[in-house]
Amino acid sequence: MIMMRKRIIQAAFALIGGSIGLLILPSLWNLIGWQDNRILANNIMDFIIGAILFFIISFIFVTYIDQKLTEAEKYLAKKNPITLLIGSVTTILGLLIAVLISSLLVNSDVFLINTVIPVLLMLVLGYLGFRLGTTRIDEWKKLIPALNRTRAKIESIDDGRILGERNSEANYHHYKILDTNILIDGRIYDLVKTGFLEGTLLVPNFVLYEIQYIADSADSVKRVRGRRGLDILNKLREEQIIPIEMYEGDYEDIKEVDEKLIQLAKDLNAVLVTNDYNLNKVTSFQNVEIFNINELVGALKPRVLPGEELHVMVVKKGTERQQGVAYLDDGTMVVVEDGQFFMNKKLEVTVTSAIQTDAGRMIFAKPVHSGRPIDKPQN
Repeated sequence: MIMMRKRIIQAAFALIGGSIGLLILPSLWNLIGWQDNRILANNIMDFIIGAILFFIISFIFVTYIDQKLTEAEKYLAKKNPITLLIGSVTTILGLLIAVLISSLLVNSDVFLINTVIPVLLMLVLGYLGFRLGTTRIDEWKKLIPALNRTRAKIESIDDGRILGERNSEANYHHYKILDTNILIDGRIYDLVKTGFLEGTLLVPNFVLYEIQYIADSADSVKRVRGRRGLDILNKLREEQIIPIEMYEGDYEDIKEVDEKLIQLAKDLNAVLVTNDYNLNKVTSFQNVEIFNINELVGALKPRVLPGEELHVMVVKKGTERQQGVAYLDDGTMVVVEDGQFFMNKKLEVTVTSAIQTDAGRMIFAKPVHSGRPIDKPQN
C-alpha cells in the first residue's frame, strides 16, 4: 500500500512535469534557436522531457509527501462523519469562490496574474473553507437542525432491517467523555487495555487546553502532572486500543470546564469518565451518568471482614486522640486504635469494622495484643 501510494505520487509529479514542459519548453527552444529542430521542438518531446525531469525530482520529495499524506489520513480518520461532511461542503464552496475570482484573471497576459494567483487562491480559499467547516461545528449544527438528529442517530442494518437507534438502548452510551483529572491520573490507559470500556473515547478541546496549561505551569509538580496527561492522551491515540476522537466545539457562554463537560455529556447523551470527587457530586443533580474510576477500584478491592488480622505499619497520627494511620498495599487506609504508640513499627491488628466512602474504603482496627509497649515513657 505504501509503495503504491509512492508510485502514484511519482506519477503525479511526472504529469505535472509534462504539463510544465508543454508550457515552457517551446519558449526555451525559441530562446536558444532550436525551434526548427524537429526531434526536440515538438509537443510529444516537450511532454516527455518535462515528465522525466519531474519524475527524477520526485525521488527527493516522495517520502516527505507520503508522510504528510499519512498524517492527513490519520487526522481525517479521527474526525466524525458530520464534521467531514460539513468540511467537504465548505471546501467546495471555497474552491468555487476561487474559480469565480480566477475567471476574471485568466485573460491577463501576465503569467503571475493568469496562472500563479489563481492557484494560490484555490489553495488559500479551499483551506479556509475546510477550517471554517470543521472548527465551527456547533454553529453549523444550530443553522442546520437536521445535523443534530443525524449525529445522535446511529443505525445498524441486519438483513435489510434498521435495528434502531443507540439512544433507545438505555444502558448504552456511545461516547465516554474524558475529563482533565482522569487523563492526568493515568489509570484510564490501563483500564482501556483491559477491554472493559466500549464505545468511543471523546476528549474535548477545552480539556486538552487545560492540560496544556497545567503542563506549562511554573510549578514543577503541576508541570509533571500536565505532561503525564499529554503522554497518556498520546498513547491512547497512537495505540488505538479503543476509538478516540477530539471534540473541537466549545461552549463560549460557559466558563468552568466542569460545567462544559456536563453540558457536552447532555448534548451527546454521553458518560463522563472521571476520578474527580466534586464533579461526581455535581453530576448527581444534573441527570448525567458518570463513570468514577475510584468507585471501580473500591468495588474491586478485596473485602475485609471484622475479626480478620492484618499486618500493617503505622506511618502517621490519626485525627482522633491516640489513633494511628496505616495503609495497605492497595492504598486502603487503616485507622488503628492506640496506633500512636506504635509509630513506624510493624504491627498485627484485628479488623473491627470497615466503611465505604466516596474517597474509598476505610478500615478500623485495634492491636492484637492490648496495652502499651514496655519502653513507652510514663507521663
